[in-house]
Amino acid sequence: MRFPIIVLATSLATGLAAPQTATAQDRPVLRVLTYDSFVTEWGPGPRIEAAFEETCGCDLQLVAAGDGASLLARLKLEGARSDADVVLGLDTNLTAAAAETGLFAPHGVSPEGLDLPVAWDDPLFLPYDWGYFAFIYDRTRLDAVPGSLSDLAASDLKVIVQDPRTSTPGLGLLLWAETVFGAESEAFWEAMADNILTVTKGWSEAYGLFLDGEADMVLSYTTSPAFHIIDEGDDTKVAAPFADGHYLQIEVAGKLAGSGQPALADAFLDFMLSDGFQREIPTTNWMYPAVLPEAGLPAGFDTLMTPDTALIYPAQEAATMRDRALAKWLAALAR
Repeated sequence: MRFPIIVLATSLATGLAAPQTATAQDRPVLRVLTYDSFVTEWGPGPRIEAAFEETCGCDLQLVAAGDGASLLARLKLEGARSDADVVLGLDTNLTAAAAETGLFAPHGVSPEGLDLPVAWDDPLFLPYDWGYFAFIYDRTRLDAVPGSLSDLAASDLKVIVQDPRTSTPGLGLLLWAETVFGAESEAFWEAMADNILTVTKGWSEAYGLFLDGEADMVLSYTTSPAFHIIDEGDDTKVAAPFADGHYLQIEVAGKLAGSGQPALADAFLDFMLSDGFQREIPTTNWMYPAVLPEAGLPAGFDTLMTPDTALIYPAQEAATMRDRALAKWLAALAR
């Protein structure tokens, strides 16, 4: 959490304090709980904070709380005592469990112009971006690229994945395996266990280790190469297309029922679907925006791999599958 800093300047000649100007403490505060990478200087947070504060007359505080799945764990721990007004960074694999807490209020928005691969009718959560999970590799270092999850598990490649208990990509991989293998997913994880070099708490650590050359592949998104293409002029990072399909993630935000600033929370959710927010998503969060920006997608996105098959569980089914899939994963990695 960032706190406003007040600097008091004193005149050396007179010893009198200089007049103070209005600070963020004079404005209503809206607290948005989100994941770590969202608030970094290279993430969308700083730009979105500045853009929203120009219109809201408020102090928008973006509070980092680990990776995506950690947000729900924190909410369950704090319950009605949470001082957050909005939670941004859950996904559809977690929304059913989040709704069951009773901590979220209906958003009351009828979203228009959504550019999602699926229809949207959730009364508590609104989407802000989406993408497909994929394993990323460096084409200058890897010649034999697996063409499916089974191929990956049968290879001797070393991969880095994220913990499904704290990370939405990690949970997404579990459900990806369930959609592909069903009752045979436990056998997949047993075969995959010796490929997993390490399991990180969140996405940022995993991707950083991959870029440092620690592993052959890393669990990320089909859109991750766009960062390297657009920001670095580097086209060597590639998403491996898997014949059995790629699991779809839709990231969402919701208003807490206990918010002390419900009108500001509503205004933020409205802003989230506006061009001022959505145009920042492709080149800061490196995902597809929920609403296509007026300028369209940046050059470079047109070169990305598009899965032939999109996989996703409905929110309630994902919640039902989660504990069973997690038990299989833990058992396989413990052997």
